[in-house]
Amino acid sequence: MSQLFYQKECSSTNDEISQVLLYPHSDFIGLYTFNQTKGRGQYGNRWASRPEQNLAYTLAVKTQNIKLTDFLFNYYTAIAIKQYLAKLTGKTVKIKWPNDIILINKKIVGILIEKKKFNGENYFIIGAGINILQEKFDEISNAGSIFTQTGEKHELHNSAKELHEFLVEKFKSIPSEDDVLKEFNLNLFRKDEISVFELEGNRQNGIIRKVDEKGKIWIELEDEIKPFYHKEIKLLY
Repeated sequence: MSQLFYQKECSSTNDEISQVLLYPHSDFIGLYTFNQTKGRGQYGNRWASRPEQNLAYTLAVKTQNIKLTDFLFNYYTAIAIKQYLAKLTGKTVKIKWPNDIILINKKIVGILIEKKKFNGENYFIIGAGINILQEKFDEISNAGSIFTQTGEKHELHNSAKELHEFLVEKFKSIPSEDDVLKEFNLNLFRKDEISVFELEGNRQNGIIRKVDEKGKIWIELEDEIKPFYHKEIKLLY
């Protein structure tokens, strides 16, 4: 059973999902808005979104239903959202490690996953900010939307409902950890391509080779392949 709720405006769907977690027999509860005033990204970053142009969506999933590690659940969530957007647009969609979604070289989705306890139940709180109709992104040069990248305009309410239904089905049947890791690597942005990275304040070329089950990315720099955690190295694109 799943439930999906809409708010005309809210501070953060990840924060306000607790207000609608009133159905103890529901394993999947979603909340969405098109006007999120205090959106949050990873590691305390702010997720800014123009009102009535983009989708802020959160899905609460009971952790007891998830047999993956936290890192692999993060990967699987990115895979599922990537698959939804590929189906919606008919375009090739990639995952920028650890879980940004890239459409034609522009970031159109940011994902924030948290663990919280409500009413005696433990949940994964999956937040996704999806740029759908926005046309201009000011100084954020690597950001885009479905509209800027495809020229297609999608109705916001329908997009939210379709995303919710798609993700609920995906989380009802989760593949093995090996399959998740394999699928993530198959869809990894800039994999096996020469790219520019920022490392300890310096820029240098490198090649992304893989991500592993511990959340690390392995990058070939000069003559060695080294692992990095998030924020230890930055891909420039």
